[in-house]
Amino acid sequence: MEHYLLDNVFQALTDPTRRAVIGRLGRGPASITELAEPFGIALPSFLKHIHVLEAAGWIRTSKAGRVRTCTLERSALAAAEGWLGQQRAIWDARTDRLEDLVTHESTDA
Repeated sequence: MEHYLLDNVFQALTDPTRRAVIGRLGRGPASITELAEPFGIALPSFLKHIHVLEAAGWIRTSKAGRVRTCTLERSALAAAEGWLGQQRAIWDARTDRLEDLVTHESTDA
């Protein structure tokens, strides 16, 4: 995945409202009105969060009549998991080398 796309995926997570929306959509699709209800903010302000999430690839919206429904897009989650997995592998290798160093020094002393 291109770095700028990954940047957008993580940037979208910087706001607690957007993280809560993603968490809610993890349980299934929901209308924008349903998603906005717990936050007590004006709908135009909430829609800005929806647009950020959609632009970053976290959600997809569809319209049926007057109702706009949001659905979680698993591809953004996969991109984040992939990058985090790479970082975890790097740090696991580093801690393994540190453990080997400490273990060998203590047995050599």
